[in-house]
Amino acid sequence: MSLVALSSEPLSVDDHLAAVTDPRSGAVATFIGRVRDHDPAAPGEVVALEYSAHPDAAEVLDRLADRARAHDGVLHVALSHRVGRVAVGEPAFVAVVATAHRALAFEVCRALVEDVKTDLPVWKKEILAGGSHVWSGLT
Repeated sequence: MSLVALSSEPLSVDDHLAAVTDPRSGAVATFIGRVRDHDPAAPGEVVALEYSAHPDAAEVLDRLADRARAHDGVLHVALSHRVGRVAVGEPAFVAVVATAHRALAFEVCRALVEDVKTDLPVWKKEILAGGSHVWSGLT
């Protein structure tokens, strides 16, 4: 089973783990990016994030997952990113990599997370207590 999604629905870590289940897998590295209640660059308490995505974002997410899967020894990859409003504490981004051994799982998962952060065309608006907002990550 494969799981790669750009989703407006809450992300299930259990679904991601189930998508990489394999008896050959001795290691499953998981990254969960959750919405936190603060950002040092924001002038107040963060209560939610609103993610917007470029129309090609789902295609880019697929390519990034394929790139991670292409590493020799990677058995499965599950990867999702939220769009729309995400409350504090909720997962906004989940990456899971299954391999036979832990070193490769950690290495590929970390590289995948960094690739998503730099290459996925999504933007976040930080919603602050009191109703104001700031955009983050715009270049």
